[in-house]
Amino acid sequence: MKEFTYIIEDEIGIHARPAGNLVKLIKTFSSNVTIEKEGKPPVSGTALMKIMGLGVKCGDTVKFTIEGEDEEAALQQLAEFMDANL
Repeated sequence: MKEFTYIIEDEIGIHARPAGNLVKLIKTFSSNVTIEKEGKPPVSGTALMKIMGLGVKCGDTVKFTIEGEDEEAALQQLAEFMDANL
């Protein structure tokens, strides 16, 4: 199991477009990915509406938990995606 946290720098937070692209990326991996915002239960990384429902804003910290065969590759690519988009 791999985990990483990321502080959102995008002024709008995780809104529809990056959330959709994040879900598309997560679906390319066989690993199970969950996303958690402090104070809220973790949600599946493939559930767009649940990710949007977290209400992640600029300055919030989100935690990714990745578990599965390709967790190392998923961790690296998700971290790169977050740095580039959020």
